[in-house]
Amino acid sequence: MLTAGLVVLLAAVAATGCGIPHESDVQVDQRGPSVVSGSSSLRRDEPPNRTAAGTDPDAFVRNFLAAAAGEPDRAYQRVKQFIDPAERDRLQEKQGSEIGLTVVRLKDEPVITTDVESTKIRIAVQQIGLLRANGTLVPPVATETEYRFEVDTGEREESSGLYVREPPNVLLLSDTALREFYQAETIYFWSSDRTRLVPDQRYLPLSAPDERRVTDVVRWLTAGPSDWLGSGVSRLPDGTSLINNATESDGRWEVNLNMTGEDDNRLDQFATQLAWSLPELQGSLELKIRNQSRRIIDSLREHRIANPAYRISNSPQRFCVYDGAIQPLAFAGEPVGTVPVSAGDNQRVVSAAVTRAGEKILAALVVTATERRQQLAVGTGPDPVKVSATSDAYASIGRPVWLRSADPVRPQGLTVADGELYRFGADARLVRVPLLNVAGPVTAVAAALDGHRIAVIAGGALHVAAVNLDGGQLNPGPARRVVTSLTNLTAVDWGGENTLIVAGSGGRPAIHDISVDGALETPRNTDVGAQVTHLAAYPANSVVSLSTGTLMYEANGVAYRSNPFERIRQDQVLFTPPPGQDRAGNPTAPFFFY
Repeated sequence: MLTAGLVVLLAAVAATGCGIPHESDVQVDQRGPSVVSGSSSLRRDEPPNRTAAGTDPDAFVRNFLAAAAGEPDRAYQRVKQFIDPAERDRLQEKQGSEIGLTVVRLKDEPVITTDVESTKIRIAVQQIGLLRANGTLVPPVATETEYRFEVDTGEREESSGLYVREPPNVLLLSDTALREFYQAETIYFWSSDRTRLVPDQRYLPLSAPDERRVTDVVRWLTAGPSDWLGSGVSRLPDGTSLINNATESDGRWEVNLNMTGEDDNRLDQFATQLAWSLPELQGSLELKIRNQSRRIIDSLREHRIANPAYRISNSPQRFCVYDGAIQPLAFAGEPVGTVPVSAGDNQRVVSAAVTRAGEKILAALVVTATERRQQLAVGTGPDPVKVSATSDAYASIGRPVWLRSADPVRPQGLTVADGELYRFGADARLVRVPLLNVAGPVTAVAAALDGHRIAVIAGGALHVAAVNLDGGQLNPGPARRVVTSLTNLTAVDWGGENTLIVAGSGGRPAIHDISVDGALETPRNTDVGAQVTHLAAYPANSVVSLSTGTLMYEANGVAYRSNPFERIRQDQVLFTPPPGQDRAGNPTAPFFFY
């Protein structure tokens, strides 16, 4: 089974002060079998059949919302088994690539009303997206906020039991069923400048035979990226396709392609792309072009080690802002760094982004200016870096971020100032960045580890966009809105290759993990206690693995860390006050340096 997917996240909540609860239950995001009456004999990777719920209408409805899961070409057959035979023609079938499952999130428990003739069902939903046959989840097409149908029991020619009457004319799939009967997979495409691998999320039915999984991944790669990612990545040459299925013999996989205009560099890049898209394969791989052997990789494992997906080689160090300056944070078992900014420039700091670019340090500091305004101060060079330029003053500047894939000679970053998104370089000049498909003021921005995807909060909604860096210019593609159950979003960062960490309101201030397409949402901290105003994460990745917490945030002027959730104390800041002065205030604006 392919193993690249969403990272299983454990979140234990424990903190004190500012309304933060002392502790809460550990929450685990993982797959599990359906809990339905009579389903013990079902395969774990197959959705329950019509009779699995017995006479329990609630379990029957939930099973109906899972029936479409699995191989796309049998989705209608599985769903129609739940529908009254006399009404099955009301569900209009589509074929091939047109098959799509309408993925919804239940906003409440199903409302079940029983009368003399039938049981009426009403489900209130949030539309998440349309799951296509190629494993991509595209933005929702349907707009319904609820679905109504009936369930009755009676004798049919086929068998007795519960049936759906007046069914919806779409293949419904709950987000719970998506999590339970699909594997979230990560495949990789080369960035538009062919310098970095960029992750793309897909869903593979768990019912798919293991021997076909390599074939499916190769076909996904040859078909191209998800729609929203297209402007930021490169496709294979037009007409590239898989000849027959991928085959395996004595531990060696063989992939035979029809590819025009191939060259040695393109084949080498495709081999690396394929190696990272199939992380469970450890043996050898032979690439053929029209039956002619062109590349042999003796060890896919060694190939991944020699060609890392990300250019990082060290664990992150934690920093914060304390007493108006960047200061290191010290936690047991973690590396502690020295301030990478010169002492003369490490003053009046509100927030900061400091990162490594080869042998250079890139620093972007939001600093206080005159008349309660703020400026962006930027410096690039050896450690400790010196500030070389400052921007114009703005009423407010948000947390800056650097794009890690940018040319180190011409580094680029992003920040939010006075409700607009701006890019900046070594000259600290802020240049407005237009965003397509986005309305309302921009309040937060985050950059993925690959440097070719961004997330923004605009108009209170979450969006993602691909970034094209061709010619040294930063150009975001059309943004895609990401559905979440949270409202009043305030902060975002990337928690993994295809996972966002988002702060907002779930009735009370909360932090959730959300897949990049909005389908998989897991509460990380459901009672933050106050609005999160700053959030920074070290994204889980396949190059540097961490056993410690990877999230820090600020709420109500107090900084916290995760695993466990607890307040960052003054004595965890490596700061020596001037003679005759005591420590004062709280650490704020925490961030990771790597």
